[in-house]
Amino acid sequence: MTLLGRELILGVGGGISAYKSADLLRRLQDIGFGVSVIPTRASLNFVGSATWEALSGRSVNENLWN
Repeated sequence: MTLLGRELILGVGGGISAYKSADLLRRLQDIGFGVSVIPTRASLNFVGSATWEALSGRSVNENLWN
């Protein structure tokens, strides 16, 4: 199944589950989703912006309201 061209926003909260979100991002990309990540400040203590940018191939917006 491919969902080529579909876009989605992955919101990541502060907690140990932030690590699992990285795997989720890859799996979503594997089936064709374009994924943009919006992490909370707290989540960046677990997985940093540079990691999200490398995994998603997109810039990371650290402010939900921008």
